[in-house]
Amino acid sequence: MLGAVLAVMAVAYAATNTVTLHNVGTVKGIGVGIYWDNAFTNRTTSIDWGLTEPGTIQNRTVYIRNEGNADVTLTLLASNWSPTNATTYISLSWTYDNQTIPVDQAIQVTLGLTIASNVTGITSFSFDILVTAVG
Repeated sequence: MLGAVLAVMAVAYAATNTVTLHNVGTVKGIGVGIYWDNAFTNRTTSIDWGLTEPGTIQNRTVYIRNEGNADVTLTLLASNWSPTNATTYISLSWTYDNQTIPVDQAIQVTLGLTIASNVTGITSFSFDILVTAVG
């Protein structure tokens, strides 16, 4: 019985993957790819949000392609914020609506960075975007 439980756990683990997108780093992925274009020729390696102003939303459109061997759904997490209090004033959202992405298919997603109108004490920031695919 324990062997069957461990086998199920191993299968569940193998059916997930995470893409880490650091705003000044590189995209790492197992199973999904993130691109700037819908021809999938320009892989996203970083996001430069440019000069952001209080009370604004900056948008960046990317294409996420399922490059694995199973249909997937995605989750988004922003982490490793610097400075750590940036989450008080800055938030990340996306237009993904939990649809399943079949193998070799892609979706267009807009990432939105919202800067609060009352932001203080932050002149620069960085963070990682983690896109996790679950199949």
